[in-house]
Amino acid sequence: MPPAIPFGAALRFWLQLGFISFGGPAGQIAIMHAELVERRRWISERRFLHALNYCMLLPGPEAQQLATYIGWLMHRTRGGLAAGILFVLPSLFILIALTWVYLRFGNVPLVAGIFYGLKPAVVAIVLHAAHRIGTRALRHRALWVLAAASFVAIAVLDVPFPVVVLCAALAGWAGARHAPQVFSSGAGHGAAKASAGPAVIDDDTPTPEHARFTRRGLARVLGIGLGLWGLTMAALVATVGWQGTLAQMGWFFTKAALLTFGGAYAVLPYVYQGAVETHGWLTGPQMIDGLALGETTPGPLIMVVAFVGFVGGWTKEVLGPDALFLGAALAATTATWFTFLPSFVFILAGGPLVESTHGRIGFTAPLTAITAAVVGVIASLALFFGAHVLWPEGWQGPFDPVAAIIAAGATLALFRWKASVIPLLAACGALGLAATWVR
Repeated sequence: MPPAIPFGAALRFWLQLGFISFGGPAGQIAIMHAELVERRRWISERRFLHALNYCMLLPGPEAQQLATYIGWLMHRTRGGLAAGILFVLPSLFILIALTWVYLRFGNVPLVAGIFYGLKPAVVAIVLHAAHRIGTRALRHRALWVLAAASFVAIAVLDVPFPVVVLCAALAGWAGARHAPQVFSSGAGHGAAKASAGPAVIDDDTPTPEHARFTRRGLARVLGIGLGLWGLTMAALVATVGWQGTLAQMGWFFTKAALLTFGGAYAVLPYVYQGAVETHGWLTGPQMIDGLALGETTPGPLIMVVAFVGFVGGWTKEVLGPDALFLGAALAATTATWFTFLPSFVFILAGGPLVESTHGRIGFTAPLTAITAAVVGVIASLALFFGAHVLWPEGWQGPFDPVAAIIAAGATLALFRWKASVIPLLAACGALGLAATWVR
């Protein structure tokens, strides 16, 4: 069996992940799968997917929650906190810096050139994720049908993501009763495990003591989480009043965090309506620019809330006109804190319950069906990203051949030469910068 992972080694990986987690949830999950399941063998395929399926059911950013879950499983609460915080912290600092540049100087051509090359790489990463997870998760024709149906539902019929997940779960529940051999999590898995080698957290690794469910543990996590939320909100209200910008941001982003079923895209209309139309923290065009920054920086897409908070704190001068940057940075941090705090509570409170369900067909069959549906969703995301990268002005606009060449090269590097994500992103960023300068 592989040796246990030192906490320092895990800490270095989570910090590295925070700086390279491009591509939205699909790209981030792809990076974690490649590194943790295939390369490092810190966790087995089945345990990885079991955790992912639980995170897909929760409100909040599933990739960040998955990192928190795996970190918690390996190194208790400190591991979960380290993984979840480091997944977000680099993105927060980067967005604060880029948003300040955006407000002061209007455009950043150097950064735009680098991200011009990163976008086609993201398309390749997402496509590779769909292929890699699909070849392992779709072990039966019925699961392929579920994946295809979810692709059509998302890409063609525009069915909301929560509806797709619910329908897949119902299909798995019915399958557990009528065709358990199709939805058994162990079916077809032996060959993959044998070829990959043993993992530190393997299929048959006993649940560690800290991950066992107890009512006292559940009450403790819920009490600490609610206490942190209440103390922070009380401090803001006592300092700026309930109608103050920071207090209103705390309350607004708490509600947004509990509504993010189906990923960031599902909650963006709510954020837009509240931040632009109700509170006037920023304008519509600024919100679109913030979404572009969120799409092309590491971290979950919902980190656009940091942009919203920064611009709102700058616009409302929360610390006065002489401290615009400090006030804006405080507002961005406030928005991020209230958005992500529920995610930590969900994982640290619900993880022990999930760990107790290994091998129970009644629970694992719906999750197996959800995994199949997620493959279709990831494929539809690759199509969505590809269309926007290759036809940046829409289907009626011009085709971008340079982006197509970068995307094709990145895809070939991933599928043919098994390229590592970090050098691939660096090379594509350099190509994008060079192409921008030539133009």
